[in-house]
Amino acid sequence: MKLHAFAPVCIVLLMGVLVGCASMNTVPESTKNAVSSQEVTDALAQVRSSQSYVLQPGDLVDIRVYMEDNMNRVLRISGNGTITFPLVGNIKIAGLSLEQAEQDLAQHLTAYLRQPQVSMLVKEYGNKTVYVLGQVSKPGSIQIPPEKQLTVLEAITSVGGFTDIANTSKVRVLRVEDGKQKSMDVDVSQIMKQGNKSLDIALQPGDVVFVPQSLF
Repeated sequence: MKLHAFAPVCIVLLMGVLVGCASMNTVPESTKNAVSSQEVTDALAQVRSSQSYVLQPGDLVDIRVYMEDNMNRVLRISGNGTITFPLVGNIKIAGLSLEQAEQDLAQHLTAYLRQPQVSMLVKEYGNKTVYVLGQVSKPGSIQIPPEKQLTVLEAITSVGGFTDIANTSKVRVLRVEDGKQKSMDVDVSQIMKQGNKSLDIALQPGDVVFVPQSLF
């Protein structure tokens, strides 16, 4: 079984919505749509099942080889996209998905081991990663472009936009600042319909954009 993981801050942020969001919101909770535990569970499941994340230089990866505990390593991907792994030496994994990287490393190890089984986890994201979850076409992680800002609307657009049942007026941005969780609502419908760009928040690394379902 392959093991995949996403940055721990993503899980911490999302679970925090269930236990303490109201005290930190800048808008009264009574004006918001509550994010249910099922929504959070579903969003996490979508992300965990996603194979779309591309490994980047600076990512910290936990690599395990089944029945070869002495080969298990936690390694940082170098600036040129490589790691140094026992037996195979330098191997480039940046630019590959987790599944592709597992398969590539396993292929290199076949010269030394019989039917090696490799699993890989991302323990820490080295680049500017944000997460777009909930009622969007392709929930997952994306990168903030170098030397540019990425806004809430741009992030949602980059994952295919809203689903038909998305509540576009109650998009929530979850962020940790100085060790404390912060939750902000963004009315994306106003940005799209009236061009009110002042509402379009610039995202920071580690932010979670959560799009809830409309309540009918």
